[in-house]
Amino acid sequence: MVEACMTHVLTLVAARDAASLTSALIGRVRDIAGGGALTVLSSAEAVEIVCTGAPDLDQVRAALDGAPIDAIVVPANGRRKRLLIADMDSTIITGETLDALAVYAGLGEKIAAITARAMNGELDFNEALRERVGMLKGLSVDALERTWQGIRLTPGALELVATMKAHGAYTALVSGGFTFFTSRVAALAGFDMHRSNTLLDDGATLSGRVAEPILGRSAKLATLRELAERHGLPLSAALATGDGANDLDMLLAAGLGVAFHAKPIVAAAARARIDHANLRALLFAQGYPASAFVSVS
Repeated sequence: MVEACMTHVLTLVAARDAASLTSALIGRVRDIAGGGALTVLSSAEAVEIVCTGAPDLDQVRAALDGAPIDAIVVPANGRRKRLLIADMDSTIITGETLDALAVYAGLGEKIAAITARAMNGELDFNEALRERVGMLKGLSVDALERTWQGIRLTPGALELVATMKAHGAYTALVSGGFTFFTSRVAALAGFDMHRSNTLLDDGATLSGRVAEPILGRSAKLATLRELAERHGLPLSAALATGDGANDLDMLLAAGLGVAFHAKPIVAAAARARIDHANLRALLFAQGYPASAFVSVS
């Protein structure tokens, strides 16, 4: 129960291997935030502090004094979201699938450099995608399977999806990447649906083209709105997370939009960001204690 007149909740989440969420640090932040009741969500990993207003995050982060701890402020009401829409590359999985695929064409560094610029908003996403895919023309489709073998889920991804689904949320993986990977990642992580782009091939090699229209920045936002309407939910009931500039519109539209280990332009613009912790932080931000997480082996 949130204390009377407590309108916001400040959640602190530490990187799990840091052991830096000490009682002294928590007390310092609580004083600066003008906080009230404190709840431990996970020992030495996450706490939440109810506040009479939205604390100044710049002051909170200054009080953290460089410790690998994330601070998220959300309204006290409506914290638990009923829709999850997540980016795939460098969010639900640990790397960029297109960059990994490019290694098999001997173009890993060249294509990764374009990816980095596109994800930081320096290049038009759709044009950058067409350019990178075009550079892979003639690559054997076997490279897709070899790339898949190296894909790893981000720590906390399984718990995030399973816990939200267990509490009635609909979960969607929406990516500027490719269906070959999103179909498998969605199945592995337990998402209800996936949506992405389609690489074209002749059955043996990549054609160097991607099916149109491209699922880019505007399409991610459109998908968020579509799914919210389909499930009879306001956008305030949605949690969106991603790391690149093509995620920013959906992050800003969702009730809780979290920039996850994001590019600078995204981290600066998003209302919430995770720089240190893993995807478990998105559950803590909704008020779930670790004891309520659904574990998936």
